[in-house]
Amino acid sequence: MGTELTRNFSIIAHIDHGKTTLSDRLLEVTRTVAEREQQDQLLDSMDLERERGITIKSHPVTMSYPSRDGKVYKLNLLDTPGHVDFSYEVSRSLAACEGALLLIDAAQGVEAQTLANVNLAHQQKLVVIPVINKVDLPAADIPRINHQLEDILQMPAEEAIQASGKMGIGIVDILEAVIERVPPPPEPADTLLRASVFDSVYDSYRGVVSYVRLFSGRIAKGTKITMMSTGKTYEVKEVGVFTPRMTKLGELVNGDVGYIIANMKSPSEVKIGDTITETAKPAPEPLPGFKEIQPMVFSGIYPVSTDDFESLKAAVGKLQINDAAFTFTAESSAALGFGFRCGFLGLLHMEIVQERLRREFNMDVISTYPGVVYELTLSNGQELHVDNPTLWPDPGTIEEIREPLVKAFIMVPNDYIGEVLQLVAEKRGWVDHTETLDGTRVMLTAMLPLNEILVDFNDKLKSSTRGYGSMDYEHAGTQPSSLVKMDILINGEPVDAFSTIVHREKAESRGRDLAKRLKEVIPRQLFQVPIQAAIGAKVIARESISALRKNVTAKCYGGDITRKRKLLEKQKEGKKKMKAIGRVNIPQEAFIEVLKSSTSD
Repeated sequence: MGTELTRNFSIIAHIDHGKTTLSDRLLEVTRTVAEREQQDQLLDSMDLERERGITIKSHPVTMSYPSRDGKVYKLNLLDTPGHVDFSYEVSRSLAACEGALLLIDAAQGVEAQTLANVNLAHQQKLVVIPVINKVDLPAADIPRINHQLEDILQMPAEEAIQASGKMGIGIVDILEAVIERVPPPPEPADTLLRASVFDSVYDSYRGVVSYVRLFSGRIAKGTKITMMSTGKTYEVKEVGVFTPRMTKLGELVNGDVGYIIANMKSPSEVKIGDTITETAKPAPEPLPGFKEIQPMVFSGIYPVSTDDFESLKAAVGKLQINDAAFTFTAESSAALGFGFRCGFLGLLHMEIVQERLRREFNMDVISTYPGVVYELTLSNGQELHVDNPTLWPDPGTIEEIREPLVKAFIMVPNDYIGEVLQLVAEKRGWVDHTETLDGTRVMLTAMLPLNEILVDFNDKLKSSTRGYGSMDYEHAGTQPSSLVKMDILINGEPVDAFSTIVHREKAESRGRDLAKRLKEVIPRQLFQVPIQAAIGAKVIARESISALRKNVTAKCYGGDITRKRKLLEKQKEGKKKMKAIGRVNIPQEAFIEVLKSSTSD
């Protein structure tokens, strides 16, 4: 089968616009999967994906389709995630394609993520085929969607295909459109091997499995290959394609999307975006990779039991292999022991990584309050990047603090503009400009500090717009800000696990909130325990855990009152001494409780 009969395409859309259901129908119509094996969400192989109904990883699959013109085409499909935290998965998949199906929900219309994905596809110079999905819904409004296609996305409405993944409407039209409109892989200038690694997974029996797209040359079992970023050489043990299970083939040729298993033992040996070439006849330069992903959110992850540190180290190493945006470095905390400082793209990404650690590796972990990277200029002119409150320098030496900003594109119905403006102001943001999309919705372009939208912005946006608001964001540089490090002192001793970087105006309310929470979870001692939130030496919030009282006068009945007084005085002295030398042991459960509830607020 020559490359003129090969088509590489992916499906892009806003979250929940029906990508995975459409993939299921395409597999069914092309008979890639036998009827008895057919099930919903077939490409979502992870338990987490099925439970949450979202796609987390992009999944490649090769289909064979006899077209109306009598030729049999090889169609390579990549189903991609829709959530804003996983846009790096989308960009990786698009780098391996020549075309993309853009799904738009016939009832909801163009959303924030739809716009972002179209821009991504245009940057990669892909052919975009608009598909209006869910046309069978009673609320479907095709004229309105056609209008949005032309006004917002600048695409001719007549190019759109009307379909329903659920009912199987328009599936053949979509396949025919892919064949007609998506160009075949370009013919390479030479026959040197160039393959781009767009994903990889770790198999405990076979080592690293690399997902590749070949841009030139061919690769077969026994081929000696070189990874261009590390210069290491390997021998290929197996090649094949996904149907959607891994199916062994004799070789992969130019334009193919498949997998390679070489003798790579460690997850760190493969780098996403790397170029594979032949050792004997190497390509002169690597393929242009997709942009390097920088984590935006940082959090400490610690094992609940300190004995599990080595297991956690192995687990995060294996997770990193097929998640290019996840980074980690070892760190230690006086309260929580040894763990890792991990970088994520967003809060959902962080949640998914923690959940995968629990499920796939059976790890019980605690995570600290999420934070972002701050840029600091010290009075001696030194520049610092700080993502961990424990590394915060002495406030007297800081000249300027800059916090990361994001440019958020928020789509909301006209009726809820007031609530959203209020929410943006509450999060220390401002609206740059507004755009009317159609008669019912507007798009607000807002600038917001990243650390303000980390935890609960999306939830609040959804609840204040009754679920109709959607948001996408991109990094937009930094801005100077009045930030302070807030410490939590328990019985006068700072506890590093609860330290956070907060805006000066919000420090008091955050301190009160944390102190209140800790009061509920720390057990009472025989002496009074103060819980204080402090900025430097200034205490801004305080709660006290009252002392347990032991009735020392219980056995002292009758007689002179001075006997009782003497016993009470003796107790008071004991408590004073205990307070001076006593230490408050915070149980592990208290850390887990407070850190969990503060990240899920």
